[in-house]
Amino acid sequence: MSHITGHDRSQTLLLPESLDEYVGSENPVRFIDAFVDGLDLIAAGFIRVACKVTGRPGYAPKDLLKLYVYGYLNRVRSSRRLEAETHRNIEVIWLLRHLKPDFKTIADFRRDNRNAFRPIFRQFVLLCRQLDLFGRELLAVDGTRIKAVNNKDRNFTRASLTKFIELADAKLDDYLQRLDQSDASERKTGGSRVKNLAEKIAAIRQRRTRCKDMLAQLDQTGEDQISLTDPDSRAMAAHTHVAVGYNAQIAVDAKHKLIVEQQVTNQVLDLGLLTQTAEPAKEILGVETIEVVADRGYFKAEDIEACENAGMVPYVPRPQRGPSVRTGRFRKDEFEYEEASDSYLCPARQRLTLRAVTSQRDLKRFHYANRLVCGGCELRPRCTAGSFRIVTRLENEAVLDRMQTRLAKRPNILGTRREAVEHPFGSIKQWMHQGAFLMRGLDKVRGEFSLTALAYNLRRVLNIVGFTDLMAALKT
Repeated sequence: MSHITGHDRSQTLLLPESLDEYVGSENPVRFIDAFVDGLDLIAAGFIRVACKVTGRPGYAPKDLLKLYVYGYLNRVRSSRRLEAETHRNIEVIWLLRHLKPDFKTIADFRRDNRNAFRPIFRQFVLLCRQLDLFGRELLAVDGTRIKAVNNKDRNFTRASLTKFIELADAKLDDYLQRLDQSDASERKTGGSRVKNLAEKIAAIRQRRTRCKDMLAQLDQTGEDQISLTDPDSRAMAAHTHVAVGYNAQIAVDAKHKLIVEQQVTNQVLDLGLLTQTAEPAKEILGVETIEVVADRGYFKAEDIEACENAGMVPYVPRPQRGPSVRTGRFRKDEFEYEEASDSYLCPARQRLTLRAVTSQRDLKRFHYANRLVCGGCELRPRCTAGSFRIVTRLENEAVLDRMQTRLAKRPNILGTRREAVEHPFGSIKQWMHQGAFLMRGLDKVRGEFSLTALAYNLRRVLNIVGFTDLMAALKT
């Protein structure tokens, strides 16, 4: 018995008569072709859709868009690799009808149309809604940090710049003192050490001047850090390391884990991004009200209140932070607020009443205390390091109380959030190999992530409904 052998390379074969026969009838590339052909690229904001009367003909934007959708769906994002696919990949050759644009043309298309990819993503979301793939009951919101084209050594904060200037001043003083102390015998040997010190002094002074200029730039712009390679990127803590990147936000429908809304920001924290991410998703789904769940990184009273005012029901766990938590004393949530009497019951079941009202960030803050009771309380060492405990309440804290009541009734909703929102991020970073952006600048990165989210949704829908039903939806 022998191994399976292939055909002789010089043997004449009867190949199919047309290129179309090489592409299966249910190949996803046929959907990409039909989907893009049905789009209004002018309304989406693509440039050069209409041909000019004179001049050299250019590639049609629809052909280049098809190439990018196919590339992101198949984990090929580089313009040079996409150019290679147009020469060797039978599916791409079929999709582009033998067109072979060079990598510069491919890259320029993504750069020039960076703001037009988001409407294309939303068009596919509307198609998913037409297929009834959204439960439209629960949205899970979360963010992830994706690395930018900017090394952390090319990112500077106010603290790092100030520290370097201080170190540079100390080194300069040391080098100058060593220059002054150089004796005549060292000069007789050629003065190599003196020459080296002079070069080091010049280099440090040059770097110190650059740091002073960057610090002045930060003072002028009001920013807290500056990146040299990609000016829009920011240093962001991600688990155990700090990388320079962007904060990608998504709102995911819990039914099939499809991305309804996505955005990219260079805001380091998720704080304040809940309504900004969830409200557009609610509008796309076309519902009057919807539940929204997020992790404690989104816990901000003003944002949660805005979320309720926009017709959404938020679920965000309260983070355990503050001096009492750090010292192991009674947390604020262990004090029970009674709305009828406008007072708090402490863990010792004593009543704390309103003592003062202050303002911060245009919000009133109400302070509750009971000096007489705290003085002789046996639990005081576990409650406060002072003579009495003060509990502060915001004027809009009733919103947080309502949310805390909802969370107590549905503790499993936080697990549902994790299952829903971690699936897209895991697929994007691991299966699609997109843990870093290829482009520089916030606008370009947003366009790139729109293509990423579109490719994720497309792959997900193909797995859920199949090719036939997806093609049928385009015809209705």
